[in-house]
Amino acid sequence: MAFEKTLDLMRLAEMAASRHKGVSLLEVSAEFGVNPRTAQRMIRGLEAAFPSIEFSTDQDRRRWWKLNDTKFLRMQGIRDSELEALEASIRRAQREGAIRDVSALISLRDRLLAAMPSSHARRAEVDAGAMLEAQGYACRPGPRVQVEAVILGAIATAIKAPFSLTIAYRGARDNSVLDRLVEPYGLLLGIRQYLIARDLGNGREFRRFRLDRISSAKITGQSFARDPEFDLDAYAAQSFGSYHSSAEYQPVVWRFAPSAAVAASEFVFHPNQVITEEPDGALRVEFTAGGWVEMAWHLYQWDDKVEVISPPELRAMVEGHQRGDVGVLP
Repeated sequence: MAFEKTLDLMRLAEMAASRHKGVSLLEVSAEFGVNPRTAQRMIRGLEAAFPSIEFSTDQDRRRWWKLNDTKFLRMQGIRDSELEALEASIRRAQREGAIRDVSALISLRDRLLAAMPSSHARRAEVDAGAMLEAQGYACRPGPRVQVEAVILGAIATAIKAPFSLTIAYRGARDNSVLDRLVEPYGLLLGIRQYLIARDLGNGREFRRFRLDRISSAKITGQSFARDPEFDLDAYAAQSFGSYHSSAEYQPVVWRFAPSAAVAASEFVFHPNQVITEEPDGALRVEFTAGGWVEMAWHLYQWDDKVEVISPPELRAMVEGHQRGDVGVLP
């Protein structure tokens, strides 16, 4: 409840700052669906939060509150729900053939994202993609493990708040389902999806929990302070896919044949990859990560058009399984 009131106060401040005259009690009642007494309490909260707010009285003796100091509001950036609404407006304009509106809305979206910190912009873009998927404008083809929607919803809420979670989890070596108290930090999405969380019962280490092995997830309501040093992108980059193995974390070098170089150049195999075009037209890809099995699964798709230079363990896994007669590259 307190969290919702904070969001209402921020929205009220936006109204007071963006409108020429400011905001009146009547507008507060209409916007938030509250009675005049509650609207008055909200205005008092606005005055307490922003002492610099000014008020004026019009000829009809109505009072207006105007917020001129907007530094705090500019720090908010763009909310996920606002970006989702903007994306939906772009799709509607496209369906209706409103070319000028499409161009203007896309320009506005790009400018807003450009003004955001890069990490926030990436998250907002991902959330917008999820919204489009939910509304039927995007889909993810291919196999994937099913995850209960109620579990995923609880995890998503806990990550955004953030709140700690109690998950009922059965690991690969567990004989039974065990309750674990965790602090959730993010998700890794793929064929199998993983929750990245700090395990409070295991030395507070960051762990990956397979979502399909979580039978229930309950929000505790207990908030926690996120570790400012934790970077989800950097954590995920330790692996090629979702699976993580510290023992396998080492330099990887692949060489794509000249006939596959153009197709391979279109891929981002790893966020920290280094690509080199060799004199004969072959493409050399280098990065550091673990997860050899997932690398092998991907490399099989390239038929005999890719050579594993290192590590030798991965080369051994791939050799003998490259057919050479598939004829279609990824």
